Amino acid sequence: MNKILKEVIKNIKPTKKEKQALMKKIDEFLLKLNKGLRNAKAILGGSGAKDTWLKGAHDADIFVKFNYNKYKNKSDELSNILEKHLKKVFPKCIRLHGSRDYFQIKKRNFIFEVIPILDIKKAEQAKNITDISPLHSNWVNKFQKLKDEIRLTKAFCKAQSVYGAESYIQGFSGYICEILTIYYGSFLKLIRAAANWQQKVVIDVKRYYKNKTKIFFELNKAKLHAPLIVIDPVQKDRNAAAAISYEKFEKFIKSCQAFLKNPSEKFFEKKDITIEELKKRAKQNKLILIEVKPLKGKEDVIGSKLLKSFKFIKRKLKEFEVIDAAWKWDKIQVLFWYIVDKKTLPAIELHPGPPIYAERHVEAFKKKYSKVFVKNNRYYTQIKRKYRTPDTYLTNLFKDNYFKQKVKSIKLK
Repeated sequence: MNKILKEVIKNIKPTKKEKQALMKKIDEFLLKLNKGLRNAKAILGGSGAKDTWLKGAHDADIFVKFNYNKYKNKSDELSNILEKHLKKVFPKCIRLHGSRDYFQIKKRNFIFEVIPILDIKKAEQAKNITDISPLHSNWVNKFQKLKDEIRLTKAFCKAQSVYGAESYIQGFSGYICEILTIYYGSFLKLIRAAANWQQKVVIDVKRYYKNKTKIFFELNKAKLHAPLIVIDPVQKDRNAAAAISYEKFEKFIKSCQAFLKNPSEKFFEKKDITIEELKKRAKQNKLILIEVKPLKGKEDVIGSKLLKSFKFIKRKLKEFEVIDAAWKWDKIQVLFWYIVDKKTLPAIELHPGPPIYAERHVEAFKKKYSKVFVKNNRYYTQIKRKYRTPDTYLTNLFKDNYFKQKVKSIKLK
């Protein structure tokens, strides 16, 4: 096992040369950004500041820290103030909406995301959730010996498609990977523990709550619906894992169990499933491939619209018995896939009517349909089924207005 993990670290950890090249690029960007910046200072944030980034990184978070005393009552104005400066230095910067608007700057194949924040010393001073981010970095950087272990956790989660706290992913954020690894002491200890997780696991690395039941009374109820509760080490009233869905939580557990059963470097290698593989997976069932072109806009917003569209179709296909389904997005094109029962639905279907006690509705139902019968205290009739195969059904469904505001185009592949 240790031999496998050592080999994985070699493959995912940036080389000294790569790190130097990346830091040179970031330093040049910071130098240019900080020139002429008043009452604020731009610094590296995210996994770059924590040194937990993986090989092949092509983006960096830059935080512009505004003087707290001067701007604490102007939190809502920080984006506008920063934009005026950025337009002078980087005219092609793009403004994106968030809890506080931030900016994206592309330099060749590299993306800088510039986020305005208040320069705070403790979480209680924060006027916006983004203000706390540097405090996360400070805390993680106390555990220098665990940086490679954190990389293993991140690489594992990415390969198992459970990484990312975006609303359309609902998985494990980089910060959650860091907290969990630090809490358990290593990647392997985390995996062994997670393989036996049940729902409502509570992780309190700083031991803010000696009595864990108090967590369910003191934290925001809306943040306790997640299957995993991770108390933020720098903000005791926050569940840092609130974005994780039950689906991603269960998938992570199953991936941990599978890895322990048969350890392999393959668990750290993200592979896009091919159409040929999907056809094999479908076996005797029917594979439906749907090609989608996304709208333009902020990734998180567009991703949420795609997720809603995917789930909408899945619900509508319920009659055809969905066996498996998933989707992938390469930021240009989207592919939804569903494996359904191969059988053609009967030409006639049961059409439910009102319950037997609803006399007025029963009377209207009988007038509309000449042949009716009672089953389980409800009236039914038989009607000719409009769509017997998923292909014909979907072709008509795609005309629904539901998709007009969510995707640019959608069709069977």
